[in-house]
Amino acid sequence: MRFAIDDAGWVTAATHRPSPNFDARPDEVVPDLLVIHNISLPPEQFGGGAIADFFQNRLDWDAHPFYEQIRGVRVSAHFLIRRDGALDQFVSCEARAWHAGRSDFFGRERCNDFSIGIELEGSDTQPFAQAQYEVLAALASSLVARYRLSAIAGHSDIAPGRKTDPGPHFDWLRLRRQLELPSEYFPYLNTGPFERR
Repeated sequence: MRFAIDDAGWVTAATHRPSPNFDARPDEVVPDLLVIHNISLPPEQFGGGAIADFFQNRLDWDAHPFYEQIRGVRVSAHFLIRRDGALDQFVSCEARAWHAGRSDFFGRERCNDFSIGIELEGSDTQPFAQAQYEVLAALASSLVARYRLSAIAGHSDIAPGRKTDPGPHFDWLRLRRQLELPSEYFPYLNTGPFERR
């Protein structure tokens, strides 16, 4: 399965939830890296609209004690894949989403400039759902084909010591098998912070 991506960089089958947290990529920079994250709001709780509200600057900071830690933070990702496989898009792939923060990909800093970010609804402590892997594989395959992406990494790979997602339960080998891509697309497969057999 592949997803259609329109000329403006939006996946036509995704639910479009535009975020104000984006800007233009630097001139003549095109995305060539896919970054995979996990997120749950509140932590370890799934479902509901808190993630979308966070990315759209509408989160009720007083709705949960954890939110005080992220009060006023402005972030986004291009995509969110929910536990049931539902796909949301917040930022056009043509634009720079604010998902990677301080980051480095083999000496190239500011990974937001040249990456597309996919959030999986989840956490470091629990396995991801079958439906998420299916949608992730289809989306990643579509993005690789459309944008000629050349690498896929976790947030923890490009921000080691600062970030841990997508976490030890994410099955990198499963994703590689699903995508049928050579090992060069997964430069951290045997060197990342989590053992990946």
